[in-house]
Amino acid sequence: MEKLSNPSKTREIIEKYGFDFRKRFGQNFLVDTHVLERIIEAAQITEEDLVIEIGPGIGTLTQYLAEAAAKVVSIEIDRNLIPILEETLAGYDNVTVINQDVLKTDLNEIIREYGRRKEGGSGQSAEISDRRILCQDPADTGQETVSLRPVRIVANLPYYITTPILMGLFEKHIPAKSITVMVQKEVADRMQAEAGTKDYGSLSLAVQYYSRPHVEVEVPPRSFMPRPKVSSSVISLDIYETPPVKVEDEELFRNIVRAAFSQRRKTLVNALGNAALLSFSKEQVAAALKALGLPETIRGEVLTLEQFAALANRLGQETGR
Repeated sequence: MEKLSNPSKTREIIEKYGFDFRKRFGQNFLVDTHVLERIIEAAQITEEDLVIEIGPGIGTLTQYLAEAAAKVVSIEIDRNLIPILEETLAGYDNVTVINQDVLKTDLNEIIREYGRRKEGGSGQSAEISDRRILCQDPADTGQETVSLRPVRIVANLPYYITTPILMGLFEKHIPAKSITVMVQKEVADRMQAEAGTKDYGSLSLAVQYYSRPHVEVEVPPRSFMPRPKVSSSVISLDIYETPPVKVEDEELFRNIVRAAFSQRRKTLVNALGNAALLSFSKEQVAAALKALGLPETIRGEVLTLEQFAALANRLGQETGR
């Protein structure tokens, strides 16, 4: 089939199926060959990789992914797109489409099912590189080593669901080497924002704790059909094998960060001392800040990732967490 990056082909498919764009799913289909190629390049996909694509739409990016990767699993929430995908991806035998809500999908199970690759047999050991995860095949006799392909996640995410999806991927420790996403430009700015800037917040800290973010390309509205009202960015998140700071209790760390920015104009003493998810008194917060050489009047918006980690570890020690 002719590539869907051709706007006329996209329009033809949409008209053929009488597809109506659904605003609640944030549907804007990419029709820019240059951007599609940049996404593949940014994601560093190889023929060894399993790619999980979130939100394939009509399959425009999926076609490019399928030509670059060993296997592509695309998760699409809109069942009205499934018949279209069956046609547009008919020529790609390495693509599986799953009609599910990604927030309710067990991605680890998908990785185990579709990312399996036998590295050796007859009791022989095998060299496993690229941080592949070893597992035993429950159907074998224990004589065969099974590994999982390197995993990369690629997505075109609407604004309203960007944070829940990313946090789900991070907090569940999905074993991906990278996440490459198309998001609204302002969201990409927040992901890589530094402490003390207006864009800095809980998303910045979460992304930078789990990954190294860098914007690959900015995408104007004209690159989509229909055209959105805002510009977008493609941002790559290279997942750390080990986070850049030591955190003793990740859940506590996340709750402290969320509380600090729930009302960002409040001091940390007030924000954390009054947070429903935390059990610290204002006196405990003040004492922890003092121990770290920070003033009681400080706000969360100026603390670096390292300082938030140190604060979480200090408060955790005081409460035995």
